[in-house]
Amino acid sequence: MLRASAAPYADFVPLINKTRTHNVVPGRELVGLRVAITAFFALDGFIFSGWVVRIPDIKHQTHASAGALGLALLGVSAGAVLTMMLTGRLCRRYGSHPVTVVWMVVLALSVALPPLTHSAPALGAVLLVFGAAYGGVNVSFNAAAVDLVAAVRRPIMPSFHAAFSLGGMVGAGVGGLVAGFLSPTRHLLGITVLGLLVTAVAGRSLLRHEPPVPPVDDRGPAAAGTGRAARVAGRWLVVGFGLVALCDAYGEGAMADWGALHLKQDLTASAGTAAAGYACFALAMTAGRLSGTALLGRLGRARTVIAGGAVAAVGMLLGSLAPSVWVALAGFAVTGLGLANIFPVAIERAGALAGASGVAIASTLGYGGMLLGPPMIGFMADWFSLSTALTSVAALAAVAALIGVATRRALNG
Repeated sequence: MLRASAAPYADFVPLINKTRTHNVVPGRELVGLRVAITAFFALDGFIFSGWVVRIPDIKHQTHASAGALGLALLGVSAGAVLTMMLTGRLCRRYGSHPVTVVWMVVLALSVALPPLTHSAPALGAVLLVFGAAYGGVNVSFNAAAVDLVAAVRRPIMPSFHAAFSLGGMVGAGVGGLVAGFLSPTRHLLGITVLGLLVTAVAGRSLLRHEPPVPPVDDRGPAAAGTGRAARVAGRWLVVGFGLVALCDAYGEGAMADWGALHLKQDLTASAGTAAAGYACFALAMTAGRLSGTALLGRLGRARTVIAGGAVAAVGMLLGSLAPSVWVALAGFAVTGLGLANIFPVAIERAGALAGASGVAIASTLGYGGMLLGPPMIGFMADWFSLSTALTSVAALAAVAALIGVATRRALNG
């Protein structure tokens, strides 16, 4: 499936993510590399969700108002956006593997800092560091995953993002269990220790291997399309894939921040049932990503993106306009299934075209969608209603499907 992608990869990034010419022995070494990268994805989700579940406690500790806390939380977003493009350049210079290890060490250390703050400005400052590490590690380990996908010639990218989702679910569950008897300081310090231990083990495997070289295209270098027009077209395709990621991440952010409120406010659901709304979405998305490799192998990337966007659009229309709670919950689950593999495919294709730079561009646009979604829906809810505002998720899912139609040849390599 990935055979044709080797040519544009070689054209745009002949030495990207590689510090020297090398070969990687197939088989056991690639399996070990896949396990190590998967561990970093899972650890990233675990660390981030561990911080998120302690936000109420940190708010109380810092005596921050809702507005002040909101401004402090922008530090995560600002730090991430600032370092994503920088990380692309770092990966080109030093390789994605060492950059991943360094950023993960910073992320593990910085998650212990929020409980040490006692004011909203101080919290915002440490969250800027935390966000910088979060954005950096997301670009670097996605770049490492893109290299591995190209080398193994199998559509395994969704499995890495499934690991992130599973890590997040485990981190949230553990955080909920220990919140009653562990202070935020001890809890997040424990996450730091665990994060450093996992990084030491998985990082050793990652640093032992150079990023694998994709197999040489059977058609020869003439098929690569080395002209300026091909390079310009490649850049526009990367932006297009970044917009696909934005449409997907917009929906994820909207569901996380507004799904439960919609169920409670518009459909008079109980607090417990409302909380189950995002759980239905997240579980369906995780299940979709776990089956993503098989789905991509069967349908191909283009049809997966097109069908996923269409399914998510239908699911979100159902979830936002349903007259009953249970129909809305079913709609949320369908939306999660539809969106599950769009983001991984978009990142993988951007990386195949432009290496770490492509991953950085697509990740920045995608993260921008996650930032854009919640406040845009809030504004639209004030102008119209929350249920109407949530239909924008369906609209952007449909846009992702349309971009998939327009770029179907590039999506399939």
